[in-house]
Amino acid sequence: MKLFDLNGKVALITGSSRGIGRSIAEQMAAHGAKVVISSRKALACEEVAEAINAEHGEGTAIAVPASISSKEDLQRLVTSTNEQLGDVDILVCNAATNPYYGPMEGIKDEQFEKILSNNVISNHWLVQLVAPGMRARKDGAIIIVSSIGGLKGSTVIGAYNISKAADFQLARNLAAEYGPENVRVNCIAPGLVKTGFARALWEDPKTLKLVTATTPLKRIGLPEEIAGAAVFLAAPSGNFITGQSIIIDGGVSSV
Repeated sequence: MKLFDLNGKVALITGSSRGIGRSIAEQMAAHGAKVVISSRKALACEEVAEAINAEHGEGTAIAVPASISSKEDLQRLVTSTNEQLGDVDILVCNAATNPYYGPMEGIKDEQFEKILSNNVISNHWLVQLVAPGMRARKDGAIIIVSSIGGLKGSTVIGAYNISKAADFQLARNLAAEYGPENVRVNCIAPGLVKTGFARALWEDPKTLKLVTATTPLKRIGLPEEIAGAAVFLAAPSGNFITGQSIIIDGGVSSV
């Protein structure tokens, strides 16, 4: 058994035109999978797919833009994947939204609803679309990218943290449901990672020093370091892991 071999697998990764999602797609392609690049912007998806194909061969990646806020878009995403590459073997729910920064007291209903819809319900929709095929084949890996924010309270990103805590429970529920058919469902919970999404926390040296002061490794993470965990969970190396949340935060939550 080759523990990290993804040859013959089809991986659909949302939010994969940049940041953590892009790194996951790149690393899964490097380990043999055919990957679907998806985010809202078509051009950004196409650029990533072209770069992966240039490195690993034409047909390794396809671009299928879709908005996670639209159930119809997600249906089209899965249908297009099935038509072009085949059944989805690996689903990575990475795309997420955080349109509000501030105390829960001030959040508008539509902002709260958008966070819950995009960060939790859209994951549920995607799983509903791909899980039946996985269960029929008795093989599949579903990975939800959550956050260490789901483990603690916050005075400024409380709604986002609520959504990420819900993702932990979504994975546990699905793991219990799908386990008998050999479909594994897990979460990855990153800490602060050097992505555009978190730019405000690492771009300024003073802010970066503050946020890493209590981090045992004394630095923030890199997208490819999160991608490694996704490959691990999707490959044979993760065959006996389900319902779990792997925290990747440089040790922040351990001290």
